[in-house]
Amino acid sequence: MNEIAERLDEIKSRGLHRRMRMVSGPQGPRVLLDGKPVLLLCSNNYLGLADHPRVREAAADAAMRWGVGSGASRLVSGNMTIHRRLEDKLAAFKRTESCLLFGSGYLANTGIVAALASEGDVVFSDELNHASIVDGCRLAKAETFVYDHCDMEHLEWGLQQAAGRGSLIVTDGVFSMDGDIAPLTEIVELAGRYDTRVMVDDAHGTGALGPGGRGSVAAAGLEHEIDVLVGTLGKSLGSYGAYACCDSEMAEYLVNCARTLIFSTALPPPAVAGAMAALDLLIAQPERVDKLQRNGAALRAALADEGLDTGGSETQIVPLVVGAADDAMSACEKALKRGVFAQAIRPPTVPSDTSRLRLAVMASHTATELRGAAKVLAQSLPDVVREAAPKQERPRVFDGWAEAA
Repeated sequence: MNEIAERLDEIKSRGLHRRMRMVSGPQGPRVLLDGKPVLLLCSNNYLGLADHPRVREAAADAAMRWGVGSGASRLVSGNMTIHRRLEDKLAAFKRTESCLLFGSGYLANTGIVAALASEGDVVFSDELNHASIVDGCRLAKAETFVYDHCDMEHLEWGLQQAAGRGSLIVTDGVFSMDGDIAPLTEIVELAGRYDTRVMVDDAHGTGALGPGGRGSVAAAGLEHEIDVLVGTLGKSLGSYGAYACCDSEMAEYLVNCARTLIFSTALPPPAVAGAMAALDLLIAQPERVDKLQRNGAALRAALADEGLDTGGSETQIVPLVVGAADDAMSACEKALKRGVFAQAIRPPTVPSDTSRLRLAVMASHTATELRGAAKVLAQSLPDVVREAAPKQERPRVFDGWAEAA
């Protein structure tokens, strides 16, 4: 047996083996999964815009006008008028001076964190931040302090230990696996007190929270208090790619220093045009955001009626923590047999002993579908669903490099 086969066997033995499932057709409330019709309850197409006729038409028209690909990085020849047009619209929507498109949310986070954190600096990162932020911290030459999830006392303790070396606090706005919201007001207050920049990844907040769906930062009334606001085109806006909203000086700096922008081919025009059409729909139809929020509340209520705990979720992301990886996979398969696709999420995506079904509501779901799904999920979960592992105190030792769970 070769080394790769041995590694695969180890992954399987730990209940962490992954495989790709085949979805036929567009990302709607119901899809064909491996040939079987199911209710889709794990897509990030939150506003149901990925297959909207106007979004499809905009992407098709862009392909005919500008072609399928952009041909090069934005600093070579790939910077096209359509890119700037979307950046201007996003900056106006987010109420910032500038906006800069990136190839993906992963590229945005890894590139921006590494660009803003220099040798001798310290980055402060929530322990449940997305993997792209974690990897950005690893790529940066700075040290990383991982603070307990949304624990402002621990964050302040780390800022004190940094003794003026703090350069960046980075957090998800909405946490992608738990559906809870970062305490942004407290984070901004601490950043001001300790002279530290703030970066928020609002990938799961845009189109879901705040006035007009402008996100968690707008919901907190902090639109002019964040140094870099990252968002995605691939969730509520139904397309692909990402952006960073900031002031013009920061945008110029990132053009010169964010390696994931400098060395990546620019977004394809159809993806940009599709996202622009989706943004226009979001602005013109804010009731889509209201429907999404109502659906999130409806699912949480239906699950509570079934005796299930949804943790601290306040959004369209609703976790059902099972515990063991094998138990989560078993629950996923049982739900699938009953016609509900709720993906099992296991380590390293989530901490050990917190494997779960991660439910994602869309505005295009109906209340009847969500109530039915809650009953199916209750029947599919183990008789005794374990609570999340008890929170362990992180040693108050400032030792430079730290790893997120």
